[in-house]
Amino acid sequence: MIKYLPELLKENIISQDVADRISGYYQTKNEQNPNRLFIVFGILGAFLVGLGLILIIAHNWDELSRPVKSGLAFLPLIVGQVLCGYVLMKKNDNISWQEGTSTFLFFAIGASISLISQIYNISGNLSTFILTWMLLSLPLIYIMRSSFTSLLFISGITYYACNTGYWTYPYEDAYLYWPLMLLIVPYYILLTRKKAESNFVVFHDWIIPLSLIISLGTIAKNHSVLMYIAYFNLLGVFYFIGDAKKIKATSQRTSSYYVLGYFGTIILLFFLSFEHFWTNFYLNSPPAVVYLYSREFYASLILFVLALVFLVRKSKRTGNQTFNLMDFIFMIIIITFIIGYSGTSFSFILINLLILSTGITILLNGAKTNHLGLLNIGLLIITALVGYRFFDTDLSFLTRGILFIILGVGFFYSNYWILNKRKVNEK
Repeated sequence: MIKYLPELLKENIISQDVADRISGYYQTKNEQNPNRLFIVFGILGAFLVGLGLILIIAHNWDELSRPVKSGLAFLPLIVGQVLCGYVLMKKNDNISWQEGTSTFLFFAIGASISLISQIYNISGNLSTFILTWMLLSLPLIYIMRSSFTSLLFISGITYYACNTGYWTYPYEDAYLYWPLMLLIVPYYILLTRKKAESNFVVFHDWIIPLSLIISLGTIAKNHSVLMYIAYFNLLGVFYFIGDAKKIKATSQRTSSYYVLGYFGTIILLFFLSFEHFWTNFYLNSPPAVVYLYSREFYASLILFVLALVFLVRKSKRTGNQTFNLMDFIFMIIIITFIIGYSGTSFSFILINLLILSTGITILLNGAKTNHLGLLNIGLLIITALVGYRFFDTDLSFLTRGILFIILGVGFFYSNYWILNKRKVNEK
């Protein structure tokens, strides 16, 4: 656009004042959206330089004295801090420098901790090392305003939670993950408000909910079956957040929260759609009062209240104009587990009805909006449900075969119908 300004001025199409304003707008826009390639190269360069220094030191490590080793262990840390200080004073508005130096210092912190521990034989385990590393790196995110370091931090605390709660035997509690995740929330909110269209926001929008999904399971101990309720509640929260983001979105970008919440809920419903799950739940359930004192129950309760708050907010925003089954699944699941606790088979039936209703709803929305993707997703959900029931029901092969034929014809006909509808509309 800027290159055409002289020509537009010459032809008197725009005035000098308008040209100056257009030029100023694009200049400001370029400053706010720096070259992404420079940022990537800056981060990659910092990572490679840090890795190269570690390899050079490692090559001659055994021949060095302890004082020299200690000095070399702190050298990357000192260099990283000096570079970050230079950026804060001289290049405070340069994102490439901010991200590059912050990444270098982040890895320098980890390298220094591990080297000093090795030199002086300081005992500890992997979880303690990662936890210390992340705690020391946290201020770097806010001081340097580094989004990539924030992503590394979230990845680090997620690994800490997995290593502590899943991979270490006997399993230990990873409670510290939750306050650490809360400490990154202010930066995430600030980032979404100031740079809503940034790719770093997109990365955070995916990695934060995925981290929460992965780490929630570390809470499970003696009554892990209640974690199904906790996960439905968490996915419900994501669905409501994504639904609100979808309404407010200024771009065509699909909300990660909406995708994870919506399809995560459907996947979990499939896990509960087998009759033997409910049979085992009934046979192996302790007295109800035991559940009430478990930490799985408290986690489910907290997430349920949070999901309920989001549901109320959505109801106020939309005025209850339309009924959406997905809004209430996290509540229906609790009722389903209460029914299942009594030993009836209705829970099994209800879950399958929920999946079928969800598939039909998506299919109808796809047909209504002329959207092939939604139409086929709805058909796939129904097909998957029929396929699952193929293996755990006593239907005859003839009945099963007829069902699959009907579904196959449905796929072909529905896609053919929408494609023809699009051709008619184009004419």
